[in-house]
Parts: sequence; C-alpha cells; structure tokens
Amino acid sequence: MLRLHDTALGQVAALRPREEGRVSMYVCGPTVYGPPHLGHGRFSLVFDVLRRYLEWSGLDVTYVSNITDIDDKIIARAVEEGRPAAEVAVEYEAVWYDAMERLNVRRPDHDPHATAYVDHMVELVAALEEAGAAYSTSDGVYVAVESVPGYGLLARQSLDSLRAGAGERAIVGLEEKRSPLDFALWKLAKPGEPAWPSPWGPGRPGWHTECVVMSLDLLGDGFDVHGGGQDLAFPHHENERAQAVAAGRTFARHWAHNGFVETGGTKMSKSLGNVMNLTELLATSDPRAYRLLVLQAHWRAPMEVTAATIEAATNALAGLDDFARRTTDLAPAGAPADDGLLARFRERMDDDLDTPGAMAAVFEGIRSANRALDSGDGQGAARLSAAIREAATAVGLPLAGRDVAPPEILSLVERREAARKARDWAASDALRDEMGAAGWAVEDTPRGPRVHRRP
Repeated sequence: MLRLHDTALGQVAALRPREEGRVSMYVCGPTVYGPPHLGHGRFSLVFDVLRRYLEWSGLDVTYVSNITDIDDKIIARAVEEGRPAAEVAVEYEAVWYDAMERLNVRRPDHDPHATAYVDHMVELVAALEEAGAAYSTSDGVYVAVESVPGYGLLARQSLDSLRAGAGERAIVGLEEKRSPLDFALWKLAKPGEPAWPSPWGPGRPGWHTECVVMSLDLLGDGFDVHGGGQDLAFPHHENERAQAVAAGRTFARHWAHNGFVETGGTKMSKSLGNVMNLTELLATSDPRAYRLLVLQAHWRAPMEVTAATIEAATNALAGLDDFARRTTDLAPAGAPADDGLLARFRERMDDDLDTPGAMAAVFEGIRSANRALDSGDGQGAARLSAAIREAATAVGLPLAGRDVAPPEILSLVERREAARKARDWAASDALRDEMGAAGWAVEDTPRGPRVHRRP
C-alpha cells in the first residue's frame, strides 16, 4: 500500500481510498495569465507520476485539475495589453496545455473552468453568510476565520499563532475586515472589470472559493487526495478547507504538497526575478530530461534547477536511451519481467513516492542487465529489460527505441483510454485503427495500455 506524506498530519500515512480500488484526486491547476514556469512544471509532473503509478498499481483514478480563467492577474494583463480578460485566458490555457503535452503530462479527466462555476460559488457564499461564517463589506464578502473550527490545520499552527503572525496591520481599503486573516469570497467589481451578478452586487469569486465548489461537485465529499505546490498549503488550501468545514461538508481525506524549485539555493519566485520559463526550457532541451530531474528529487524536497542539473539529467537520460536501443528486440511486448527489480521499484514508490530510490533501482537494473548481456545471459537480461520498461511506463518516462511513440500517437492512446473508460467501444476501436494505420499497436495490460511499433 502506498504511504504518502499528509500535510494535515505532518507525517507519512497510508493512502486509504474512500472507495476500494478507486482514487479521486484534485490538483490545483494554473491561473492562465502567462506562460508556465518551472514550478508549474514540477507540480504537474509530481502529480502526473502519482496518478500514473496508482493506475499502474491497478487502481482506477479520477483526476481533476482546474483552470482559473478569471483572476486579478488575468485582469491586470488584459488591461495592460488592451484586450478582453477572456482572450488572455484562452491564449495562455493553450500555452499551458502545449507545455503539458511536451512534458507527457496526461490531461485531467476533468479540467473545470472557474467561469463555468460562478453560479455555484455564489450559492456557497450565500450559504456561508447565512450560517454566520461570512460577512459583507463595502468591497465584497469575507470569511470570518474565527468561526471555522480547526483553522490553521495545514499551516500546522493554531489560530492564535496565526493571528499573532498577522499582527494588527491596517489593510488599505479593507478596514471593515474583522481580522487580517479573513479572506475574500466575493469581490465587488471595479468599473470595466469582468463581473457576474450576485446578491451583493456585480463581481467575481475570490480565488480560494473556486476549488471548493469544483472539487466537491466533481469528486464528492471526502475525496481522496488534494494536491499542489507547497506554497498553496497556506493560505490557499487552508482557506478552501475552511469554507468546506463552515458549509458542513467533508473535504479532502489526504493533503499532498510538493517542494519548491530552487535556483542557486533560493526558492524560485517572480518577486525575486529568478523564474525560468518552462516553455523556453522545453524548446531547448529534451522534455524527458525535466521529468527525469523531477524523478531524481524527492517530491517533497527542494529541487535545484540549473544548467548543470539539466545537463546531468540529460546525460542520465542518454544512458537510459542507450540501454533501450541495445535491448529493443530483446524484450518484446508481453515478455516476463524480473520480479525482483519490480518489487524493489514498488517498495521505493510505496514509501512516500520515493522516486529517487525507485530510479536508483532502475539504473542498478540497467547495470545488471548489461552485465548479463556481456556474459551471454540473454534470458536474464530480457527479464530485467522488461522490468525496466515497466518501471519507466509507471512513471511516464518513454525510452528510446522502437517503443517510443511520438506525441500525436500518445494523444490517441489517451483519447482511446478515455473512450474505454466511457465504454464507447466504437470510438475506442476507431482510435486503435487510426494508430494502426500510422504503424503503431496498443496492447491493454492490467497495468494500462502499452504502445509499440507494429512489426
């Protein structure tokens, strides 16, 4: 059983799904106002790996990741560029998904857009106000955090401690707030801003309100995993949780937050001016190298991204590819895999998603397979090769050789999986035929689809 660090508990704990054999995941997605940076790439890869590994382990995963398509940052960019906010959001959503495709990050099963859920958010805000957990001011509606039991859980601090840290600072324009910790549920619109009707006047939802409504609508109460970057634990995810608690709903059962991306030992942030553009990196290096770099760092630890670390990952990837090319015909699809290597791989992955340990097992397997080949033990090498390919598949790392499908074929595989999940067998067969016409075959295995060139 997978044991994964839970931010709410402050320790590693068994991931026990709400429903046997099924895992429901909600991962906070992008605010689409500009190109993604490396931190966005890291959280997307971390939770893509978690999703893939769970599926490889035989679980049925429903994966939801939202698109924030209305936000102060989107509005600011639209004003700066003299165009509608919706146009900015559409442009950068396309940029986002292009980067995700290059990284081989699978599309979510659902990618709810904030603007499609505004009516639901208005209903939640009204319910919180009626329950006495929220109050109106001249510029919007706020949650009174002191009314929420256990506020501060994800910060691992008490309300008194958080209040002391916030101090008694005055917040210009928000003097009506009862506490500096109170946060906006509904923001009344300024002239020229996008707005939706509400009982409090035209406006838009606060950022913290979006994911509460969308996650509970799509996954239901007590969904299994809520994930995102470490910077989201507090206040964003804490404020999401607060609304669910105040509304009498059961929110996420397990909270997972990945570590920061650093450059030169410093957290990457726009305020420090050290943010690297993900799309630029993907244009100048093999996207698989960034996935491998993420895999070689523990998901909760800081990850150093520099020219040197990218080069090291690229060199390690070249070793994987060399092995894959050497063994292209050694382990055909369906060949038995080395159980010992897969057991070591699974042991490391089940221990708090220890991808560095798992990848170390893979590289040790490569060394063992090469020794077996050099000694004439083709059967042993074949079993190791099959296990290495299995492990690479489990973490979404395609290797060179004839089994590596181009992005357009991988997209067809993903669409076919969606059709199979929906029991649309006609569409599934049509997509299989389309892949066949392009020279690729797909096999359905207990651990998911396996694609390879047709002989």
